[in-house]
Amino acid sequence: MGAARAALWLLAAVLAVRQLAVVLRRPEGERLIDLDAWVGPQGVLHVAGSLYENDRFNGTPFAGLVLKPLTRTAEQSLGVVWTFATLLLVVGIGLVVARALPGPVSRLTSLLAAPLAISLLMLSLPVRNSFYLGQTSIIPVLLVLLGALAVRGERGAGVLIGIAAALQPTVLLFTPLLWFTGRRRAAITAGATFAAATAVAWAAMAGDSWTYWIEHAAGAGLGGASDAVANQSLHGALLRLGLEGPLEIALYLALAAAVAWFGLRRAVRYARDGQLLLAVAVTGCVAAVVSPTTWQHQLLWVLLAVVGRVGKKAADRMLWPVLVVFALTLPGKMLLPNMEFLYPLRDNTVLIAALAAAVAMPFLSRTDPHFARPLPTEYATPPASRWRWVPLLPFWRRALSRPNLLLELVAIRVGYAIYSKIRLAATASTATAEEHGRQIVAIEQAIGIDIEHGINMAAAKVEWLTDFLSFYYTSFHFPVPLAVLAVLYIRRPTDYRWARASLAFATLLALVGFWLYPLAPPRLMPGMGFIDTVHRTEDLSNPEFGAMTAVTNQYAAMPSLHFGWSLWCGVVIVMLAPKLWMKALGLLHPLITLYVIVASANHWILDALGGAIVVAAGFGLTYVLSGRRSALPEKAGSAADAAEAAPVPGGPATAPADGIAGAAPVVETKVSVPAARTPVDGSPDPAGTGAGTGGRDSDGGGTAVTGKSAT
Repeated sequence: MGAARAALWLLAAVLAVRQLAVVLRRPEGERLIDLDAWVGPQGVLHVAGSLYENDRFNGTPFAGLVLKPLTRTAEQSLGVVWTFATLLLVVGIGLVVARALPGPVSRLTSLLAAPLAISLLMLSLPVRNSFYLGQTSIIPVLLVLLGALAVRGERGAGVLIGIAAALQPTVLLFTPLLWFTGRRRAAITAGATFAAATAVAWAAMAGDSWTYWIEHAAGAGLGGASDAVANQSLHGALLRLGLEGPLEIALYLALAAAVAWFGLRRAVRYARDGQLLLAVAVTGCVAAVVSPTTWQHQLLWVLLAVVGRVGKKAADRMLWPVLVVFALTLPGKMLLPNMEFLYPLRDNTVLIAALAAAVAMPFLSRTDPHFARPLPTEYATPPASRWRWVPLLPFWRRALSRPNLLLELVAIRVGYAIYSKIRLAATASTATAEEHGRQIVAIEQAIGIDIEHGINMAAAKVEWLTDFLSFYYTSFHFPVPLAVLAVLYIRRPTDYRWARASLAFATLLALVGFWLYPLAPPRLMPGMGFIDTVHRTEDLSNPEFGAMTAVTNQYAAMPSLHFGWSLWCGVVIVMLAPKLWMKALGLLHPLITLYVIVASANHWILDALGGAIVVAAGFGLTYVLSGRRSALPEKAGSAADAAEAAPVPGGPATAPADGIAGAAPVVETKVSVPAARTPVDGSPDPAGTGAGTGGRDSDGGGTAVTGKSAT
């Protein structure tokens, strides 16, 4: 526990230092852009006329009134002081959130919550944008959290929330939450504070107040085009869909009213249920959705919604937190493929997450029996390994049930996006890649396997064969591994986990090869006479050519993942396929792939050998870390099957005698029994999602009891 806590605090500190360094290392004209637009030498706060005459200021008149006296101080300390102040605000939000997690909360969760919350905040796009732009959008969030969760006095809480509303008007939606949860004095004080602050700003800057509240309807259209992707509000989404004019306004008002009605009702229900932090997060999501303009740095409320618990099964508890964290930390292009019909989803990822938190996600009530004790996951203990030190990670066990499908799809998509970015970043000079190519040729000549040129020349003379090479090379690389994973997920979920892990390790090791040994493939080697049968070009003066140049690194050839992934498919099919003809097809795929990558001049023979090595290493790492693959029956993929096979706890366990023909293998299953005195699972669950695990079970549960049964 101490080591985990120290590691998380260290991670939070590293992320904080990185954010400070990224901002402070930029030249003064390139950092804190929005803040500089307000208080810089030519900033709008120096303009004698209206704050909004040049569209550089999009805050409320009250914000402008507050910032005016700070102009000179802010100019003098534009970089360091403001950046450190933002850091302190983020730390404050993390500490308040960690103390307000909905109970019951285990001791481990309470110890790890603060550093994990701060780390997630530092990684989130709203916080990173606030650091970069110098925005003040973090201030209303902290004021609301303090008023709703920390300050005990009703008057003090109302004042804080009222000031937050004066800075960001949609925060007024928190007053109904206060009113309907019995904090009426705080609600009245918040409304009165907002009215007083707005009136003071109106008296001091009547023209600016008229422009903001009347001409721009609470700031709509200020600070940028309302249909920009950065505007993650319902109004912005409708504009991006092509709606405009009275129809769009009417539809927006109707949808905003519906979201506010249902979202606030849900927030009140969760507050009365004792989940006040979740209620605040839901209300904040409602405010972000219904606001005319909601820029990315104003969407921190969505990240706070991870505290809601969704799903009755322990294996499903991580779905909602992972989706929210991905949506708030990664760009939409990494979450969804680059397909035109997915653009509306990709451009509105954060808005969809906010809408889901506000009106759709079925967060569990604390009175639900599955809130603290989700349905446990049954595990199969792998057979004993050859060496005592294997497995190195004894808590890595294979569940008998399937993992959550949506979570798997998102993880695969994000993992591949990260892999693609790293592969593209592993660049090298043309001279280095060609020098490595000459080294490969020399080695192959020395051992007598330099057969690429002859195979390439023979294939290039046959038109139908070149068409086949192009089709196979571009069409089978991704679909076949995905198809194998899909079949395993449906038919053999336990083996799916083992196969997925080995493929992931092999791919990671291949990335190391791309970084350490950039290599020009045969088609990019000048003077060797190879013909590129796939890309149909021989312009070696410009090696960055071909249909795949925009999506892949042309010098990421060693090891060959074209061959490596096909070999992985072949090994898995041979090991698990029930029919002989299936095993034969599994062997045929890597053999055809080897011929295709060589005949098309896309890889050397040694590239294929490198691919085989990383695949073998991937299987080896999976064995070392998690032990031998469990010998499970073909239909042991569901929890129900496992339950039928499991013996009565405490009853006798039987096993077939050695040497009996056709005896079924002995399977050791883990039946999770909730711990008597631990209402919440005992593993790290700082976000309060209930996704923790009992004992060392990876998908949740409680204390595991082992029994043996013959299946």
